[in-house]
Amino acid sequence: MKYLPEGFYKLKDLRAGEFFKKSPTARKVYVRGHYERSDKRYYFSDTEDMNREGSAKGSTKVFAGFTY
Repeated sequence: MKYLPEGFYKLKDLRAGEFFKKSPTARKVYVRGHYERSDKRYYFSDTEDMNREGSAKGSTKVFAGFTY
């Protein structure tokens, strides 16, 4: 996996399996999942509870590149 400098990225620019937060100070860490064409959304899961899943548009800004 390539190294990402710390900062904000669009969700669609992250690779599947990369970690991200919704803001720099957030405690929850998520892992990007797959893209669902029928919904036109990216799915992601909470790292602490894989049953907690969410989805967002690809243009959603997320914080990535931090040390986890």
